[in-house]
Amino acid sequence: MRRLFPVTDPTPAGEGGEWSLDELADAYAYPAGDGPWLRANMVSTLDGAAQHDGRSQPISCDTDMRIFGTLRGLADVVVAGAETVRMEGYRPARARDAFARRRAAAGQGPAPVIAVVSGSLDLDFSLPLFVSPLVPTLVVTGAGAPPGRIEAARTAGAEVVIAGEGSRVDPARAVRELADRGLKRQLTEGGPRLLGQFVAAGVLDEICLTLSPMLTAGDAQRIAGGPSVEVPERFALASMLEEEGFLFTRYRRIRQSAE
Repeated sequence: MRRLFPVTDPTPAGEGGEWSLDELADAYAYPAGDGPWLRANMVSTLDGAAQHDGRSQPISCDTDMRIFGTLRGLADVVVAGAETVRMEGYRPARARDAFARRRAAAGQGPAPVIAVVSGSLDLDFSLPLFVSPLVPTLVVTGAGAPPGRIEAARTAGAEVVIAGEGSRVDPARAVRELADRGLKRQLTEGGPRLLGQFVAAGVLDEICLTLSPMLTAGDAQRIAGGPSVEVPERFALASMLEEEGFLFTRYRRIRQSAE
């Protein structure tokens, strides 16, 4: 049984049956607003592992994957780091009938754009993600990226987005550059290094975190890595879905009054 516990309503919704994709889409709808909204979707075990054997699938479950698909169905763009694209075997996003009417009403294309963040552009541009997507894949890199790799990306059919002056991508600028292309409903699926960069830059608005009832030990990465922030940023619980011990939480950044 799937149960959603909105923070504003102590009564569990969805009791007595499974949540449909429409209900999940309503529950995870992006907030209204003109600016970009960056949300993350990650999974973690009870002992803080974001992966097992280098992949997130072993610590996930069917409902987690349904939410994964729902979040993609709502997004304008899915942002992922190059290592995650390689490890998880990313393929082009597909159009799904379940979200077609909702996307059309929102002025969105048939499927979200995939944006791959890479400073070195050490990517296999012969993969379907680059040569045969339903909508062109974006490659987000810095102005100092190897010119030959930039040309290889463009030759494969990808669109190159420059979001940094050197060889590294500026996370805040990446968010702005995507928004300037009309891609304001943004979803990042990591990996941990990229999510850590967004956190450190202070541009993450929301995190959808699945807490998996598993223990893995070992030395797997956390959901966010890299340099720590000077002061931890506070997020507020927006909703929580539970099924068979898995908790599907959604937290939103608490904005300061000066923002």
